[in-house]
Amino acid sequence: MALINLQSFQFYSSSVRTCRSLGMLRKTLNHLSDQGRQLRSWCCGSSVFGTVLSRVRFRYVFCRNYHAELWNQPNSIMGTVHLHRDAGNSFKFHGKWMDEQKFFMELNSFNSSNEIFKFLGSLEVISDTMAAAALQKICEFEVDDSGLKNPKDILENEVFRALCFQFENESQKLSDTGLVTALQALIKLRVDPWSTLIVRLVSESQERLDKGQLTIRNLCILGESLLDLEGPGCTMLEQIVNLVQGKKLEEWTTEEIAMVYGMLQMSITEEGQYQDLLNHMNNITLTLAPQLSPKLISRILNSLVILDQTQAIPLVIRLCKYSVKHVPRFTNDELVNVLGAFLHFGHTDQFFTEALERLVPKSSFTMHPEAVSKVMQYCCRKLICSKPIFDAVADSFVYNADKCTTRQIAEYIVPFGTLSYLPPSAPSVFRKLERILNARFTQFQPHTLLNLLHSCTLIERYPVNFLAKIFNPYFLQQLQVQTPGLDRFVLSQLTQLFLTVTLECPFYEGPKLLPKYRVKSFLIPGRSLESSVDLHLYNRVKTGLVDLLGTRMYFASHVLTPYCYTLDVEIKLDEEGFVLPATRYEEVHRRIALCIDGQKRFCSNNHSLLGKEAIKQRHLQLLGYEVVQIPFFEFETLDNSRKIVEYLHKKIFPRTYRLNW
Repeated sequence: MALINLQSFQFYSSSVRTCRSLGMLRKTLNHLSDQGRQLRSWCCGSSVFGTVLSRVRFRYVFCRNYHAELWNQPNSIMGTVHLHRDAGNSFKFHGKWMDEQKFFMELNSFNSSNEIFKFLGSLEVISDTMAAAALQKICEFEVDDSGLKNPKDILENEVFRALCFQFENESQKLSDTGLVTALQALIKLRVDPWSTLIVRLVSESQERLDKGQLTIRNLCILGESLLDLEGPGCTMLEQIVNLVQGKKLEEWTTEEIAMVYGMLQMSITEEGQYQDLLNHMNNITLTLAPQLSPKLISRILNSLVILDQTQAIPLVIRLCKYSVKHVPRFTNDELVNVLGAFLHFGHTDQFFTEALERLVPKSSFTMHPEAVSKVMQYCCRKLICSKPIFDAVADSFVYNADKCTTRQIAEYIVPFGTLSYLPPSAPSVFRKLERILNARFTQFQPHTLLNLLHSCTLIERYPVNFLAKIFNPYFLQQLQVQTPGLDRFVLSQLTQLFLTVTLECPFYEGPKLLPKYRVKSFLIPGRSLESSVDLHLYNRVKTGLVDLLGTRMYFASHVLTPYCYTLDVEIKLDEEGFVLPATRYEEVHRRIALCIDGQKRFCSNNHSLLGKEAIKQRHLQLLGYEVVQIPFFEFETLDNSRKIVEYLHKKIFPRTYRLNW
């Protein structure tokens, strides 16, 4: 049996080439030759195995190489699996011959690796490609991001050992596809990379690589396998890419193009590496986009994201366009990849959004949490306040939240605050959120938790029960340690959270935010809790105000208040309602804050204010300002100065029939 090392999974190219040396291989083969003599009855000619005359059951000992012992037991439940290089498209199954298509149909119907092992154990003869495909199917069930789920059940299974034994001893007789596919599966299953099995398969792959006989598909499978073994520094990888570049790209199938993208996304370590090949592939794929299946569109878009192909924006847009019709057919993982491309490249598509609005209400309860959270990220980043999507996600959150990670929970909830939308099921949603926070508070990353709680305040859902922990010095220290630390934006969030509690939760008597953590202005470059004013709209409003008030001295612009907010325009009035000069600080009885709201302060698909603008206007009102909103969609309809003056007069002085200067 091959040595299995589940703790350390490293392999170095120098070891492969050393093991490929004639001396070491001869030593290994000599060690196995005695055991292999018992199996000579398998062979009938140089490339085809003979008919099985008796059943063989393998018994292995824990050593570096495989050992077999012949058991003449007709009633043994374990059958011998014979690999064929030239067996054609058939195998012997309960005494009958069937084609490979039926084998693969049977294989795809199984729901566990145990079913596959039982199926293989009932067979007498299969081809090497069938055996390799079975190993790949086992990987689907047994391998996840954390590794091999049940290593003992797999690596000590007698059928698995029989397959490994024969792949090792017949490596030179394997078909190219059987060789590289089996190598890939065994690496995924964490077979010891120093074992004779892996060394022989890699060595044989190198032999065939040197001959230049591998197809594009097999080159990609081999490349991905070697990347898993050694990483991007693999010496064979450059040889593989060179062979790929030597093939006529115009003759590649769409599947082969997707596979090359996948291999390159794992192999490139330097900016610009293999860029000529990528540019050629991008141009060819642009013409093939209509022919791509949902799976291939998803794979290629994901590769373009990882490779950061910003120069391939026309290809990205074209793939995103053709992805619209496939939205109902995407798997969860495929949808995540497509949405990731939309987010990475900053693209948006109305028809894609409409397709999501048809999909999510029907599937939100059955979709994977990662797919749902990605949909919400897409809506949040593109400022799309979609009632059908948000209502469906809110309903599903109540039932599925316990299955979500803390990051996914935040990605579910934050868009509601960002886009200032409360779903009909809001009471149930926030009751569920409070229970989760009580149970899993310490599991949240500090910045994730702050974003989550801050977004709740934007829609008037106040996390009073958790503020004592947020303003605690220990939590603030955690924020500082974790990237991005206590930058201006994070301090602004903390300050606004404190201001919200002060203004809207006067009953709160817990710890306060220390002054050293408070900012003086929410308007900062880059990410900000306020949106800067639209200059074009501001200039038009300013001209109208001068015509209305008679002179520029009666209003001030870009006024920073003591409460961190910046006013677009401030107008002061005395007790009798007369307008005071902007520089006057005495006898001020009323203050009017004009919010000149350009398009960027609203959701992209409707006229709803964003959460950060809604809370600003709410706070200004609580601070005593008379807030007058001047939205772009109203002001843009005014086509002359007379209409502008009349509009501003009605907005600012709705109860006044004449102007008081």
